[in-house]
Amino acid sequence: MSDAASQPSERELADLCALADGTLPADRRAAVEAAVAASPELQELLERQRRALEATRSLDREPVPPSLQEAVEAKRRRLWPGRAGGVVPRLGLAGALVAVVAVVAVLVLGGGPAGPTVAEAAELADRPASGPAPAASGRNDAQLALDVEGVVFPDLLRRFGWRAIGVRRDRLDGRNATTVFYEKAGRRIAYVIVAGDGLKRPDAPGSTYRDVTFHTLRVDGRLAVTWRRLGRTCVLVGAVPRDKLLALARYY
Repeated sequence: MSDAASQPSERELADLCALADGTLPADRRAAVEAAVAASPELQELLERQRRALEATRSLDREPVPPSLQEAVEAKRRRLWPGRAGGVVPRLGLAGALVAVVAVVAVLVLGGGPAGPTVAEAAELADRPASGPAPAASGRNDAQLALDVEGVVFPDLLRRFGWRAIGVRRDRLDGRNATTVFYEKAGRRIAYVIVAGDGLKRPDAPGSTYRDVTFHTLRVDGRLAVTWRRLGRTCVLVGAVPRDKLLALARYY
């Protein structure tokens, strides 16, 4: 498979789908499994595909629409030329959906409307810090000495009493995502910045401050605020009142 730093090709995505549902041809299995074992990004994609497969099991008794069946068969012939047909007619609607998920995944990984979500970025707040907190910036007492593509993390200690306590770095659907954790009086908040073009804005209430729109939403029962700075998506998550979380997000 291709370098994990690049976007998986349509063929690679189709291989992952087939590996998840057990239909991957035997002569492809070893190579695909080796590529997955070497790539955390592909491991995440495979796990998502398996979860999607489980979620669609209940649709197996539904008939496959002719148009969808034709699309699946056409894709099968293009991706695995020379293979005998007859697989698609035996699949229920769930199997057909899984077979064409590679088409959707191409849009997802390409940053389309179904790409990485703000909710997924907010979920990074549940993970533990993996490194020490960044130091305060020597040039600006409102900033820490850490940025993501020019977007600097704030130093919230002097103004708000929130001390930076740790940092972690993740990959979110192929993008770098950096999280700084802050603590105050036994409570913790997480500030996430996702590299690359801004994620799709959530369908959630928004307010504008200094020409920046801040959306508030709940993720797993916790309040989150998201906005864009220099085109990058920022997400602040924490069990604090909405007005206080907004004040932290708007700082500097």
